[in-house]
Amino acid sequence: MENVLIVHEVPWLEPLEAFSTFAGDPVAALLHGDGANEMGRWSYIAASPFRTIIVDADMEATIDGRPAQGDPFHLINIALKSFPIEELGPAPFLGGAVGFFGYEMGGLVESLPPPKTGATNPALVVGLYDVVVAFDHVEQKTWVIATGFPEPIDSLRRNRAQDRARWMIDQIQSRPESQITMCSAEWSAEQSRIEVKDSIQAAIELINAGDAFQANITQRFIAQKPKNTTPWDLFLQLRKTLPSPFGAYVAGSSKFHVLSASPERFLQATRHGSVETWPIKGTRPRHKDPATDRQLATDLAQSPKDNAENLMIVDLMRNDISRVCESGSVSVPQCCQVETFARVHHLVSVVTGELRADKSAIDLLRACFPGGSVTGAPKVRAMEMIHELEPSARGPYCGAIAWIGFDGAMDSAIVIRSLIVDDDQVIAQAGGGIVADSDPSLEYEEAMVKLRPLLSVLDPTATI
Repeated sequence: MENVLIVHEVPWLEPLEAFSTFAGDPVAALLHGDGANEMGRWSYIAASPFRTIIVDADMEATIDGRPAQGDPFHLINIALKSFPIEELGPAPFLGGAVGFFGYEMGGLVESLPPPKTGATNPALVVGLYDVVVAFDHVEQKTWVIATGFPEPIDSLRRNRAQDRARWMIDQIQSRPESQITMCSAEWSAEQSRIEVKDSIQAAIELINAGDAFQANITQRFIAQKPKNTTPWDLFLQLRKTLPSPFGAYVAGSSKFHVLSASPERFLQATRHGSVETWPIKGTRPRHKDPATDRQLATDLAQSPKDNAENLMIVDLMRNDISRVCESGSVSVPQCCQVETFARVHHLVSVVTGELRADKSAIDLLRACFPGGSVTGAPKVRAMEMIHELEPSARGPYCGAIAWIGFDGAMDSAIVIRSLIVDDDQVIAQAGGGIVADSDPSLEYEEAMVKLRPLLSVLDPTATI
């Protein structure tokens, strides 16, 4: 197969401005790095997919609107393998699958209770994209990259790639100006403070009874989306409020959007099979006084409870990636290191490995789904406890947003610090890992530290 990858470098564009022309598309994505470090170095635009895989709330899959049988992870794997590329390009992602995997997709991986009834949002939306825009925030460079898929004949594929690249260049260069149109809205807690603390206490009692070592218990706030405010408006405000390495705007339909400012990488894989996962567990708020801020970071680093929580999840993730990695290749090069973000300090660890030759990035995603940092340990029992103690399905929250390249590479983030826009509702959700010595009042306040920046997107004075 000849080299038909088409790459055009264009003058530097701000990703938020370049994507504005696609903000109203029913299936499109902006993966938005903040440029603050290597994790946030890259941003990508993926628009106009040539194939779309959707799993509805009842776990029924369709491909381009037609019913499809089989495990959705396997369906995506087959689709990607149908369009292999060997070419090298200027960016880690050269085209492939982009979308979100909802938390309830974990029921296809492990034996779990069925999802709670009443959910209407899709459990998974993934597009296959033959043309993408890559932005390198460090070098301030922008590339339009086109593969020419799904055309199978090399000469025709090159022609399609050239046409699609020119189309994308026209789109991003004729973009409308991004302006935030915001209205305020009042948030309502799905559960009262007492109800949330009772759920946390119930988790503590189950842990003390030997059911689990840790369980991640969360709470939700819901607001009505103002009529004159679009999901794109909300995302622009969210990015002003919460810069983070794994920002993402993912349209799952014209009425369903995932708006993320996640700080947490889930899984990364190179085209050669090197794997990393970056579990986060342990949080302290930032403080405007530098000395106090440093002390909060020091307290986190020295906290036996937070370090123990993090180590539990490190062990869980080592076990999960070992399912698909070479024996003896899994290691922990970073353990319980304090990383500082815009609004919080976190304890972050790194687990690495090497994929077996017969396994793909999608196999890795499936083996580890959902991330242990948002379930607890052991994973299956912790997820059963979450099902018992939380009143609603999580949907995209605590799932993953990912790109998976036609060349086998992948990067993904846990869907936390995110807003879910479901028609006229906006949902904010946060929680934390509960262990035997947790204090329900302190755990509630830790969740609120994570929630308040999200709530401020619609209510700048939110002090709930």
